[in-house]
Amino acid sequence: MSKQQIKSLIESRAHEDGMVDTGIKGVQLFRITSPLRCAPAVYEPTVVAIVSGVKEAILDGKRYVYDSSQYMCCPTSMPVEAGTPAASPENPLLGVIISLDPRVMTELAIHMENAPGAVRRPKGGPLPQGLTLAPWDVSFTDALLRLLQLGDSPSDTTVLGDSRLRELYYAVLKGAAGDSARRAFGAGNEISRAIEHLSSCLDKPVTIDELAAQVGMSRAVFHRKFKQATTMSPIQFVKSMRLNNAAMKIAGGMNVSEAALDVGYVSSSQFSREFKRMYGQSPRQWSYAAQLPMGMA
Repeated sequence: MSKQQIKSLIESRAHEDGMVDTGIKGVQLFRITSPLRCAPAVYEPTVVAIVSGVKEAILDGKRYVYDSSQYMCCPTSMPVEAGTPAASPENPLLGVIISLDPRVMTELAIHMENAPGAVRRPKGGPLPQGLTLAPWDVSFTDALLRLLQLGDSPSDTTVLGDSRLRELYYAVLKGAAGDSARRAFGAGNEISRAIEHLSSCLDKPVTIDELAAQVGMSRAVFHRKFKQATTMSPIQFVKSMRLNNAAMKIAGGMNVSEAALDVGYVSSSQFSREFKRMYGQSPRQWSYAAQLPMGMA
């Protein structure tokens, strides 16, 4: 019943295509009725919960398809391709996107690790990978409903917004996506810190040795753990982040040369070669195709 209540709340507030602010920082509703092919994007630390329709994301060739049976948790910045190829007026994509505040998530993750009776996982265990699909459990569903119900009252939103959002974060950390989220925000989150650093300086040269030294690892250990956590080597990750950011800038109207410089490419020809190798089209061909409706490209 709670999930149906959430759907009703979203339907009553998201009347047109696009994003709708809830009044709670980092929480937005969305409605999409047009099919969108998977295109380069960058996911920031986020939870996406869908109540109607289907969404897709591709990370390093692996496809993640999720609907109202699972929510998606991305605890670190990730270069992906994302789209809504099945959306239509008859079957709109409806849902909510929740940004994960690193400060609050870290505080909660550390509290959970130090709580009486906390389960300590082996330090040498496998690292959960960049995107996780988790079933809606009772805690997550109830916390999301309580969060969205605040939208009916501006005063309730102002007074209770942060605490209800904190409750939702806690539900995520306890749920099936919890391993991935706690690795990203709890103690031992060196790879997440490296990703945060990389994401903030895409326009500058960065070496693996520099990154490894910043988080106190040898080059070999850093390379291995980074690939376990993201499915990509550090060099592949940086290249994907740069090209995806550039593709988004081009789709937004920036010219190819400016987009290349903005993400750290000195040579436009090198940028075009690597872009075509990644996406199968030159930047200009891709920009043209991105403007066409699905089925015409």
